[in-house]
Amino acid sequence: MSATITWSISSMQCKPTEGSYTDVVVTAAWNCTGVETSGTPAVAYTSSSYGVATFPMPEGTFTPYDQLTENQVLGWCWADGVNKDDTEASVQSQIDNQINPPVITPPLPWNPVTPTA
Repeated sequence: MSATITWSISSMQCKPTEGSYTDVVVTAAWNCTGVETSGTPAVAYTSSSYGVATFPMPEGTFTPYDQLTENQVLGWCWADGVNKDDTEASVQSQIDNQINPPVITPPLPWNPVTPTA
């Protein structure tokens, strides 16, 4: 099974004016979150990654701030060097390690855990 991955933009910073443009987005904070349910009883495992992407000043086509979509800004992030596939794989790996830990800490063999009544 694999995690359901969700990308989102949590904030954007703008230059108030740049040439003839207003509210020009220069950075965007992004989040990539994965959720996977596994086991009996079912347990939801969650992991996330986040970062900030920085954008160059617009050349050519400009979309006014109030007309931007989250998908458009996420596209800028991925074009700016945020590796979508690697980020999603990392989130999935973190969840996989929660479900099947690669390292565990069992009780010491000379000090066994005694059940309580």
